Amino acid sequence: MPEFVDPSVEMILQHYAEDHRLLGAVTPPIFQNSLFVFDSYDDFLESGENDHVPKRRHNYSRISNPTLEIVERKIAKLEHMEAAKVFTSGMAAISAAIFSTIRQGSHVVAVDTCYGPTKQLLSEYLPKFGIQTTFVNGSDPQEVFDACEANTTAIYLESPSSLVFQLQDFEAISAFARERGITTITDNSYCSPVFQTPGDFGIDIIVHSATKYLGGHSDVVAGALCTSMDRMNALMRHEVPLFGAALPPFPAWLLIRGLRTLKIRMKAHEETGNRVAAFLKSRPEVDRVMHPSLPDHPRRELFCKQMRGTSGLLSFIPKVQEPDRLKRFIEDLEIFQLGVSWGGFESLAVTFPIQPMGWESEKWFVRLHCGLESAEDLISDLDQAFRKHLTP
Repeated sequence: MPEFVDPSVEMILQHYAEDHRLLGAVTPPIFQNSLFVFDSYDDFLESGENDHVPKRRHNYSRISNPTLEIVERKIAKLEHMEAAKVFTSGMAAISAAIFSTIRQGSHVVAVDTCYGPTKQLLSEYLPKFGIQTTFVNGSDPQEVFDACEANTTAIYLESPSSLVFQLQDFEAISAFARERGITTITDNSYCSPVFQTPGDFGIDIIVHSATKYLGGHSDVVAGALCTSMDRMNALMRHEVPLFGAALPPFPAWLLIRGLRTLKIRMKAHEETGNRVAAFLKSRPEVDRVMHPSLPDHPRRELFCKQMRGTSGLLSFIPKVQEPDRLKRFIEDLEIFQLGVSWGGFESLAVTFPIQPMGWESEKWFVRLHCGLESAEDLISDLDQAFRKHLTP
C-alpha cells in the first residue's frame, strides 16, 4: 500500500494501515492466533511486548496483534491522535483511561450526565480506594474549574453528554487542566471522529464505545482509547496487560469492516436525526426536544465550534408524564425497537425518568436512535404512536 502523508477520512477508512494483505486479498486477513513465535532468542527479547509499537514484531495477542494494529492505527489517525488501543467493550476502555490517571487519594471531576456505568464506577466503586469524584453540570467551564481541588488528577467529559446532550467547552477546560497537570478524558462515541475530534482542542484521552457508530452493525462489542504515544506506552505497561481486556482478533476485524462505511453511515444518521428532531419540535405532544443540532440549543455557538455534525441519537420530553402511557407508546412503535444501545443500523427507543443537575424535578423522557431506515418511515411510525397514546 502507498504511504499516506495527510490522508483524507475516506482514505483512512478504506486503505490506511492495511499492510497485512496476503495473496492479493482485498481485505486484510484475520490473525486469529494467541501468540507469535520467534526464530531466535534475540528476536524474542527485542519484540518489546509492552510497547504500543513493537520494536520488531508482535509477541502475544493479549498485548498486540496485526489485526488489532490495523484498526488501532485507523482510529488513532481518525482522531488526530498518536496512538489507539481497542478493548473488549467501551466500559473497558473507559475504565483503563480513568485508572491510568488516578492514584490513592485522587480526586476526579466529571459531568453529571456521563454514561451511566461510568458514573457508577466513579461514584460507587472508586471510593473504596479513597478516590472521590465531584459531579458537575459542565455546561459552564467555570463550574468545572471551581470543582477542581489540589489532588484533582482527572477531568472526565462527555460532549454531547448522555440522555440530554449537553456540551462542554473542550478548549477552555483542557487549557485550564494542562496548566495544573490534570488529565482530560472525553467520551466521543456520540459524534465519532467523523463529526468531532476532541484532540484538536487539547483533550488528552479520547474513549469510544466502538459497539456504537465505529462498529455500526450491532454485531460487535468493543471499545477504543486514543491518546499520545507516551501515555499509550504507560497504558501498555499497566492497564492493558493487567486488566486483560484486549479485543480478540475477530471483533477487531469486524471493526475494520464497520469503519469502511463510517462516514457514509454518519451522514445518513445525521440527516435522519435532524428530520426526526424537526418533526418532534412540531408536535403538540412534545414539551422539549434535546438534540445538539437544533438552532435553539443552549450552546449553539459551541456546537458550531467543536462539532462538524450530529448523529441519529436524540431525546424528547413528552407533555404526558404518565409512565404507563409512555411505556405503551414505546411498545406500539413498529419500526423503533425497544432497546438500550444505539449506533447500529436499527432504530431504537426507550423511556425512563431522569433528573440531571439543574433540573427542578424528575422528568420522564424518550430517547430515540434513528437508524438507517428512511426518515419518512420513522416519522410515520412516531406519528401513529403519538396519536394512540400521547395526545394531551
